[in-house]
Amino acid sequence: MMLAAMAGYAVAAAPPLELYRIEGDAIHAPLVSTAGDPLRGRAVLSGRDANCLLCHAVAETGVRFMGDIAPPLSGVGARLSEGQLRLRIVDQSRLNPDTVMPSYYRINGLIRVAPAYRGKPVLNAQQIEDVIAYLKTLK
Repeated sequence: MMLAAMAGYAVAAAPPLELYRIEGDAIHAPLVSTAGDPLRGRAVLSGRDANCLLCHAVAETGVRFMGDIAPPLSGVGARLSEGQLRLRIVDQSRLNPDTVMPSYYRINGLIRVAPAYRGKPVLNAQQIEDVIAYLKTLK
């Protein structure tokens, strides 16, 4: 029974990735037409799917334990544009090939991908836009 459930899970197809265009250090156009929601973005950022707080400190979340191997995100909304944030979340390796930050919206060319994430991005396009909307509030 467990094997049948796993087999069903393995063949479930993820929706195709939205196309985007990188210009310089940014993806200027949103990935979806629905505006990002800062409250949903805060939940994604603080949640286990994105695991942002594993590496980044974001004092505004009120979460007690946060990582310190990546830059703090407080004030990032004043430092980076939406397009710059979008590229960093979608695929930070485009800017820094040696980064340890995951590519949250990429499925090809990755190594050591957990079976649950093979063939699908860690976050969907709307979640990315929601996280950007939240990060833009951090001035």
